[in-house]
Amino acid sequence: MPIHPVTIEEEITDITTLQERVRTQEISPVELVNECLKRIEQLNPKLNAFITVLADQALKQARVAEAEIKAAKWRGPLHGIPVGIKDFYDTAGIKTTAAFEHFKDRVPRQDARGVVKLKEAGAIIIGKTNMHQLGMGTTGLDSYFGPVRNPWSTEHIPGGSSAGSAGAVASGMCYATLDTDAIGSCRLPAACCGVVGFKGTYGLIDPKGILEGEQDPPPQRAKKRRASGAPDPGEMIRWFSHPGIMTRSVEDTALVLDALADASGHTTPRYFDGLVKDREVRIGVADNFKGDQEVTRALEKAVEIIRSFS
Repeated sequence: MPIHPVTIEEEITDITTLQERVRTQEISPVELVNECLKRIEQLNPKLNAFITVLADQALKQARVAEAEIKAAKWRGPLHGIPVGIKDFYDTAGIKTTAAFEHFKDRVPRQDARGVVKLKEAGAIIIGKTNMHQLGMGTTGLDSYFGPVRNPWSTEHIPGGSSAGSAGAVASGMCYATLDTDAIGSCRLPAACCGVVGFKGTYGLIDPKGILEGEQDPPPQRAKKRRASGAPDPGEMIRWFSHPGIMTRSVEDTALVLDALADASGHTTPRYFDGLVKDREVRIGVADNFKGDQEVTRALEKAVEIIRSFS
């Protein structure tokens, strides 16, 4: 049976809508976390989107966020919003496995830079999402912790490697995820699960801490192994370490990017403010696409819908 995404209320589907209600205390971060945890309890056994669920930690963070907002210390649009972290990113004191058997007990001592920035923005880390092991696959089915299922139809693949993130965002288990995308790891599962996947330009988001492990030359390397307890994933994995974002809308992606993007010179760009609402859009469509009839019909229908927007 297909599993259809659910939301707290029908009219609340994204961070852009939700953040104002959090800021004005119409809805609390604790409520948001509890609702997401309920969906995780209901859906994760079927979808396998999360490797690690941080229920106690998330509720503790939510209570802190609630107190800050009541004290007029609102940090911005992500404050109190539950987000997931692809299990490629180091998280201090929390296992980071890349869905790989040999890293199943790997526990870093430091957060990746992207995780730090999300915490500074007030986001609530609700868990670590499942993935195609070591980021080296496009199906999301090859994971030490079991395959991820597509939330729209469990008989279809969710895409990869950020499979769990796409499933979690699409099914409402969290509102956004921090991901990686070297050659489609974020964009492909986003397309398969009907959410937005974003890969920025090089240097836009700091990749430090993506399964970082050891990177020092000998003899420092052996010393670092003892200090961090995190084995070196290899040069190829580090080369693939390109940050990405998954959300339910372009507007939400811009909000998350505002929190994650590194400052350029003396200024920090505001991507959300730069979104243009009324603008003519040109979209290129490849004319050499070949696929089976069902996929071809779906593509042609999507193209016609997009053409109708003008």
